[in-house]
Amino acid sequence: MTEREQTHGTNDQEIHLPLADLIRIRRQKIDQLKAQGITPYPYKYERTHAISESHEQFDALAAEEKVVRLAGRIMLKRKMGKAIFADLRDVSAKLQLYVKIDNVGQAAFDNFDLLDMGDIVGAEGTLFITRTGERTLKVTSWELLSKSLHPLPDKHAGLTDLETRYRRRYADLIINPEVRETFVKRTKIIQIVREFLNAHGFLEVETPILQPLYGGAMARPFKTHHNALDIPLFMRIADELYLKRLIVGGYEKVWEFCKDFRNEGMDRKHNPEFSMIELYWAYADYHDMAAFYEEMLRHTVKALFGGYKVNYDGREIDFEPKFRWLTMVGSIKDATGVDFTSMTDDEAKAAAKKLGVHESEKLINRGKAIEAVWELKVEPNLIQPTFIADHPVEISPLAKRHREDPRFTERFELFIAGQEMGNAFSELNDPMDQLERFMQQGKAIEQGDEEAQPLDDDFITALAYGMPPTAGLGFGIDRLVMLLTDQQSIRDVLFFPQMKETKEGTVPVSKILAQILEDEKK
Repeated sequence: MTEREQTHGTNDQEIHLPLADLIRIRRQKIDQLKAQGITPYPYKYERTHAISESHEQFDALAAEEKVVRLAGRIMLKRKMGKAIFADLRDVSAKLQLYVKIDNVGQAAFDNFDLLDMGDIVGAEGTLFITRTGERTLKVTSWELLSKSLHPLPDKHAGLTDLETRYRRRYADLIINPEVRETFVKRTKIIQIVREFLNAHGFLEVETPILQPLYGGAMARPFKTHHNALDIPLFMRIADELYLKRLIVGGYEKVWEFCKDFRNEGMDRKHNPEFSMIELYWAYADYHDMAAFYEEMLRHTVKALFGGYKVNYDGREIDFEPKFRWLTMVGSIKDATGVDFTSMTDDEAKAAAKKLGVHESEKLINRGKAIEAVWELKVEPNLIQPTFIADHPVEISPLAKRHREDPRFTERFELFIAGQEMGNAFSELNDPMDQLERFMQQGKAIEQGDEEAQPLDDDFITALAYGMPPTAGLGFGIDRLVMLLTDQQSIRDVLFFPQMKETKEGTVPVSKILAQILEDEKK
């Protein structure tokens, strides 16, 4: 929005003014308040209660006429003769303020009238219930804690544009309490998972974000340069290879809450920076990990909601029944009648094209062809929790070959509501097999696969020391939060998602403030 197109939830006489004029008016009010001895940005305010606590203890506090001190942001203000009513909100709740000349005096009343929506204040007084039945604080004194120069956007007209909401998340959080609740749930989900893993003997660790070689997933990395060492470095795309080094070193259960970075497109399920949890479990296989992950998710849902059913995008997801287990080629056969199990590369490519896979897909081998068909014909229909297992070896360079059919691997992905919610292997621990897989990945790179993994010599060296049989799992926290808070875009569960550059024509607030400072110096 341009400067003159903004709509603000402020005093009536200000609504249609340009932003620069609104900021100047509020700046002038600061001068008026200073002239009355009021500091617009003090250092501290001692509260006796959060607003939610004043509600919880309301009957006792009101009956005893006990003085309480609350603080928060003014979200609504209306003057009625010699009284002013205002809505005060902190992070926990909202309460009405009643400011009357007889209770605070003429000067404090007039100064309170200078306040705007968005100003942060502290208020002292006693609690009572109005004739309309509303819980209210009868203010006897108040303090300005922070003068808001920028008007709040109007909830219904000024903050409906998603780009604005994501770009100015702080304003979104002020106006939309339900958005704050989503992020509170995000923190709770992470806490529940962390406590579950710790209770099951997994050690939380940290591994490098800047890495000399990327790996552990099929993705393109962000590249940077270390000036002192004069070497290229990559932002990690996954934690896998370092965590498995720790298994080699003797730890038996490790996990990490990690920030990963992938240089890929953005859509409702992808952001270049995202949060993952990865865990590795020595002496276990992918069947053990599937059962463990299922238990973890069931526990998380129950701890969060008190039951096992979740509504997402208009559908009910039930976590209580045992999750389905389907093989990748088996699920394709069920959906299309075509069996890819024994096909050669050329046969798989031809079958994929016949089933509608677009010519632009890089079907460089049977594994890629099977994956493309599966994504087209099966993935969107996986609503209830379903493990898709036994992926082709060509697309699983870090997974152990299937013990019954070496053309496939002991790998599963969990799908819920048509989205991938986890990826796990019986981890490959044969250094010779791993080296051969890396060499195959090198050929894929030569054929144009930008997501194939380069040879990691140090990881091969680690495996040569010997890694016990191990199961590993990685899952996206952002997608799990999306599922459990019924959000359809990853940007709704990230405080500050990656955004495009700002639109041309938008007037920077810093430019407006700089002009005001310059004018004041004249």
